[in-house]
Amino acid sequence: MVLIIFLKGILIGFAMAVPIGPIGIICIRRTLTEGRLRGLIIGLGAATADLIYGCIAAFGITFISDMLVSQRIWIRLVGGVFLLYLGVRIFRKLPANPDISVNSNGILKSYLSAFLLTLTNPLIIIVFIAVFAALGLENEAIIFSGSALVLGVFVGSFLWFLSLSSGVMLFRKKMDMVGLKWANRVAGIIIIISGIIVMVSLL
Repeated sequence: MVLIIFLKGILIGFAMAVPIGPIGIICIRRTLTEGRLRGLIIGLGAATADLIYGCIAAFGITFISDMLVSQRIWIRLVGGVFLLYLGVRIFRKLPANPDISVNSNGILKSYLSAFLLTLTNPLIIIVFIAVFAALGLENEAIIFSGSALVLGVFVGSFLWFLSLSSGVMLFRKKMDMVGLKWANRVAGIIIIISGIIVMVSLL
């Protein structure tokens, strides 16, 4: 029974991570310009945030979810500003040489930026609750089954980013510096547009 719930969690985490949003674009861009490790770190940060929101939804921590949802405007405002800043920075950033291996400097920063950016969308909790309820999981969130569920969400989310970064790596070595520069510009523009959409949605 717990194994089935764990597998359901993997499917939920994977399905919720699949839509290519700002985090997906950042993962693609980091993989192209800095290698698979940076792309995976971005995915790990996003999956960790999904894990936290999954815990809140699965274990029914209502006072936390109510607080986050009630403050969603301010939280999303911070997220929108951060997206605008990140988009401009990426647009202006010069690409690293793809033939040079990337060191470990800045890995924690990459992880935290993806983690915090994902956390700026507290409506994910509502989505989790709705999906869990639709699958008949709302009454299964006891200690073991609930833990298996949210762990599955984490694994499923990370598996998507692992698949995404692995697929992107197939193209990385075929791109020259001009291509990488344009990858930065396109990613920056998309992220800036995402930030603008977030800001406009708050009006």
